[in-house]
Amino acid sequence: MKRFDRLLIVVPLLILAVIAAADLILLRSSSSSRQYIVDANRIEQQILSGKMPSADDLQTVDAIVKNDGDEDFFRSDGEYLIREINGELYRIDYTDDKSSSNIGAVIALDAALAVLLVLIMAVLLYIRQNILKQFVRLNDVPYQLAKGNLSEPLKENKSRFFGKFVWGLDILRGELEQSKTNELERARKEKTMLLSLSHDIKTPLAAIKLYSKGLSRGLFGTEEKRLEAADCIGAKADEIEGYLARMIDSLNSDFMSFDVSVGDIYLSAVICRVTAYYKDKLSLTGTEFAVGEYDDCMLSADADRLEEVLQNIFENAIKYGDGRSISMTFADEEDCRLITVSNSGCTLTDAELDHIFDSFWRGSNAGSKQGSGLGLYICQRLMNEMGGDIFAEIENGNMNVTLVCKKIA
Repeated sequence: MKRFDRLLIVVPLLILAVIAAADLILLRSSSSSRQYIVDANRIEQQILSGKMPSADDLQTVDAIVKNDGDEDFFRSDGEYLIREINGELYRIDYTDDKSSSNIGAVIALDAALAVLLVLIMAVLLYIRQNILKQFVRLNDVPYQLAKGNLSEPLKENKSRFFGKFVWGLDILRGELEQSKTNELERARKEKTMLLSLSHDIKTPLAAIKLYSKGLSRGLFGTEEKRLEAADCIGAKADEIEGYLARMIDSLNSDFMSFDVSVGDIYLSAVICRVTAYYKDKLSLTGTEFAVGEYDDCMLSADADRLEEVLQNIFENAIKYGDGRSISMTFADEEDCRLITVSNSGCTLTDAELDHIFDSFWRGSNAGSKQGSGLGLYICQRLMNEMGGDIFAEIENGNMNVTLVCKKIA
């Protein structure tokens, strides 16, 4: 902001310097029109021809005075020149029309530059007040979000430049705050569960240890007592196994929640956005990109979530394909629209194909590529939330991932 304020000072000074320089150049370039010389020559020609011209007929001549011996002949309040014609002296009083002094041009130029200066300053002040000042106010927001300061909502901004941006940041802040709350709540529940299970396991574990010591020391004298002790050990082990199963089920339960708003959307609204983005992106990598023809229709889905699913699939195609070709085709099946994204260079085996939608699973083609193994899992969850489905198949070395979206009749 300080640099921009300095600019507000420098710009008018520069324009004023330009105005002064232009004025100086125009004024210095001013020179006489020398029309009076033309008129003097005309007077001389007319006198030589025997005619006495009138000063009223000439543009710059004020008076024509013949020397009659008067000593005031060589005195005049204005500009004049002396001509000898037919042996007699004539004084020609004239007014030099210095039109090239450009006074009018200087004034017009100054006025135009002054208006330009006012307009430039108005634009700069508008930018300062409505753009830079608002941006400076938001400058610290990403830093605060990164630090985890999520509780204070962002103030509303009616600026048409930053209103939507502030609204989006506030939504992001709310999502991060909710995610943090959910994470803490989940950690609390997991800790409570582990403490409870560890307490519950202590009792059967102590019983197992007691029975095992009794068996090892021969405290059970009869075969019947030993078998009873062995049965008790087995029962307590089953009890512990049950606790462990509960723990595993809890850890394997859904760990992600999604906010999905299903409504009526046009297929073209989503496809156009995805196509526009990946057409430019894939052109930079030299990947052939083809989009099949389709009839627009209404779908029962969340436009943003459907776009997110397609983006995840495209990113997988870019990351794990060979970069030669990616295509998107469309088909209809009963009351559903099928959207298939295909990429060349698939190296997954058919056995691995059954696991690609599992959470945290990564295929043999992952190699050193970074990833969490959650992309297709998230896609499946989102499609299920929208009442659709997703499946994949390998065909002639191509990976085909198909979305099943419900159409609105």
